[in-house]
Amino acid sequence: MIRAAIIGVSGRMGQALVRAASETADFAVAAAVASSNSTALGKDAGELAGVGKTGVLVTADLADALSRADVAIDFSNASATESNLAACRKARKPLLIGTTGFASDLTAAFEAAAKDIPLLVAPNTSVGVTLLIELVRQAANALPPQFDIEIVEAHHRMKRDAPSGTALALGKAAADGRGQPAQFALRGEDTPRQGGEIGFAVVRGGDIVGEHSVLFAGMGESLTLSHRATDRAIFARGALQAAAWLEPRSPGRYFMRDLFAHKSGS
Repeated sequence: MIRAAIIGVSGRMGQALVRAASETADFAVAAAVASSNSTALGKDAGELAGVGKTGVLVTADLADALSRADVAIDFSNASATESNLAACRKARKPLLIGTTGFASDLTAAFEAAAKDIPLLVAPNTSVGVTLLIELVRQAANALPPQFDIEIVEAHHRMKRDAPSGTALALGKAAADGRGQPAQFALRGEDTPRQGGEIGFAVVRGGDIVGEHSVLFAGMGESLTLSHRATDRAIFARGALQAAAWLEPRSPGRYFMRDLFAHKSGS
């Protein structure tokens, strides 16, 4: 059984992870972490997630939590990503980061930490989205450059970052497929489309879990690749699957697509 420390346990994904872990014999939530000002501190993580008492109390002491875990899963706030990364590196604990919206200049910190711990930064832990990203890469490579690429994403009203981390990952996959530097534009700007750019449109409303579509629009035809999440549990299950895969790895930088490569034996 793998012992996991859930960072950001008071949030939607944190609670979904506790519920998902309660449904499998392979995982145990050994520690639950929230911010120092969270109202969840001192509460039972299982009761917080609606699965009954587990005996694991929510704490703000990340170092102590990591001492009781085999792997850490971080779905907290982007402002805490760097400090959580440093704590896991110091404790030599594998870390899966599912948080999005963190500063782009953390890339150097990720590369440095990956020299000491297995690190997987996942903008989306859905198995379906992981496959979608690879299909977008292939489609962008196969289609003529005259096809315009537009990415439309929708999430619940409380999501802060826009475009979403998943939408940006899709855009990067499309740019990589075309073998060109990413040229992103957020639709709504009062500028005409430039050749080769990848456009984004963002929807925020209600309780939408997550929808992503990539449109390849040519003259007289178009192709759309899309994914719709209707249950947040898919991200939790995917995160646990990825964390289980990550836990025994050697230090290094890993990605969700590596799970598919491992499964196929390539």
